[in-house]
Amino acid sequence: MVIRRSALAFFLIALATRAFAQQINEQGLKQLNFYQDSLKHLGQTVVNDKNDQARKNANYLFIKTLVTALKVPQSFGFAFDSLKTITLSKSPDNKFRIFTWHVANDDGSYRFYGAVQMNTPQLKLYGLEDYTPLIKAAEDTVGDNRTWLGAQYYTIVPVLGNRPYYIMLGWKGNTDKSTKKVIEVLSFQNDKPVFGMPVFNGNGKRRNRVIFQYARQASMLLKYVPSQNLIVFDNLAPPDKRSKDHPETYGPDLSYNGYKLKNGEWVYQDNLDMRNVPNDLDNSYVDPKLTERPKTMHPIKKKVE
Repeated sequence: MVIRRSALAFFLIALATRAFAQQINEQGLKQLNFYQDSLKHLGQTVVNDKNDQARKNANYLFIKTLVTALKVPQSFGFAFDSLKTITLSKSPDNKFRIFTWHVANDDGSYRFYGAVQMNTPQLKLYGLEDYTPLIKAAEDTVGDNRTWLGAQYYTIVPVLGNRPYYIMLGWKGNTDKSTKKVIEVLSFQNDKPVFGMPVFNGNGKRRNRVIFQYARQASMLLKYVPSQNLIVFDNLAPPDKRSKDHPETYGPDLSYNGYKLKNGEWVYQDNLDMRNVPNDLDNSYVDPKLTERPKTMHPIKKKVE
């Protein structure tokens, strides 16, 4: 019965979204398709151009063009589905969608950009400003759209309660030596986005978000399992004792941990039995430069010697 209700709910959401999209008139669709073509061209420059300044200039124009496109009436119903250089994720309850992307720096680091578009008759858009270099204790801070811990989100999970919020799984990149992924929390206060909430409970500590760091050449599983209200992820470990204080050397050790939703908060689960968890790999977002390098820098041993 629960499955049927869930399926019906998602069908109704999809139907509502389709009906909303149909409200875009012919002139609006023509404009949005024109802007999408421009964004595709600029996005390719942002991702592929070897010149640092050319990438940044293209990104500046990309932002201006995206904002102009979203000013077209009923733009929320336009999917931008041929725009492959950004990640566009819509909340399952159809309340908002979030655009996120990155610009690579010559030193191997990244700067992230994004915007939250609300599903409103008149455009309500919140630009996201990557504040990462100035955030000292990322797992303990709460910020807004101007103090955002930049990331590219590929999964949104709504959580109901006294103060509803959304879990977002994202790829954060980092440096030429290590990569980060993040479990972020997004809520709305006075209709404005707030990032971070102390809903993660584990290892004797509460966190506003969870951040993972591992070797750039490694690949980490981070996914949500709806049937179990569970966020599952690879356990990361150093290759040896000497590397314990160097997270840039960490990699998966073939065991799995997670956070399970209980009474509105996420409780840490150690050493999950993956035989009871769907084992499809997380291909939603990986470091774009991994394809240019070996998948693993070294074998990670399950037990640290």
